[in-house]
This record gives sequence, C-alpha cells and structure tokens, in this order.
Amino acid sequence: MFYRPENGHGLPHNPFNAIVTPRPIGWISTRDADGRDNLAPYSFFNGVAYVPPQVMFASTGVKDDVDGTKDSVANIRQTGVFCVNIVEYAAREAMNLSSATLPHDADEFAHAQVEKAGCDVIDCARVANAPASLECRMTQIVKIEGAANFVVFGEVVGVHLRDDCVVDGRFDVTQYEPLSRLGYRDYTRVREVFEIIRPDD
Repeated sequence: MFYRPENGHGLPHNPFNAIVTPRPIGWISTRDADGRDNLAPYSFFNGVAYVPPQVMFASTGVKDDVDGTKDSVANIRQTGVFCVNIVEYAAREAMNLSSATLPHDADEFAHAQVEKAGCDVIDCARVANAPASLECRMTQIVKIEGAANFVVFGEVVGVHLRDDCVVDGRFDVTQYEPLSRLGYRDYTRVREVFEIIRPDD
C-alpha cells in the first residue's frame, strides 16, 4: 500500500500515529501568569540534545478558550518555563484523566487527583511521585506547518529522580515501567531491556 497524505489513506483510522511508535509521553506541567497550574500529556515528546540537556514537545491542537493553541503552550508563552514529568504505567489512568478538555482556569492536577510538588529551579508545579521530572526553561517555540502546530523546546535546568528508580548508579526504567503511546488508542509499557554495544565503544 502507498498513499499520499494530501490525498488521504482510505483506511478507517489514520495509520500515521501507528507508524512512529512507541512514543514516550511527556506529562507537561505549566503555570500561567496568574499562578494557575495545568497538567497535560503529549506523545510528540523527546529528548533532543545532551549538552546542555534539552527536550521538545509538540502541541497540535487548539482550545476555544485559548488563542490559537492549547493551555500548555499559552502558559509557556507567558512564563517561559515548564516541567516534563515521566509517566509510569501505574499512573496511566491519571494521565488519561488529565488529557480531558477542561476550561483554561481548571487545575488538571486536582481533576486527575495527582499530587503536586513544587519545582526547585523554576516557578512551576510538578508531579510529586513521578519517576523523573525535568524542570525546563523554554528556549524557543517554533510554528510548524498546520493551523495550530507548535514545537516547544526547553533546556533542562533541574532533574528530579525518584530514589527507587536509581539502582547501582543507573536510572533503571524497569523499576517503574515507562508508559508509551502507540497508534490509535493503544499504549504499551517497557518491561525488559537489552544492551547493544556500539562499534566505537
């Protein structure tokens, strides 16, 4: 099968989301200029550089009560900071609840019954029991093709690691089983890992 996206795929559901998988989920917490907290999951998320450490996430939709984007991007435009919270399998239901479309002034932490904690470097809330949280200063917001598609880049300025996830000096993802997005309504979790040594190592 071959198709051009501009002409449609002819399938019952869009296969694109199922092709680029698995995708890590960035549970993005932000705070607006009035001090109201927001929490939302984004599966267009990844790390993009080591030195300095940098991450990105993409927002691809719009809300009626926000000008041309979603709450997360609107808040980051105001404050210049955000926090990426890593989602574990045990938090899958709360993560899903936080994806609900709520009024701009609603607190998704409260809606999803997620305990919040303060960040150390930036003025933002974080998910208190997340396996890891990355405090970020926004470096740029890039408008990409599409009516409401924005990519947010941030430099990681603070890192929280849950103590039980650090084993023998390594951050061990099998201790919490990262939740990852597949296509359609499908998800998966990481339960096992294997090592491959690069030729130059």
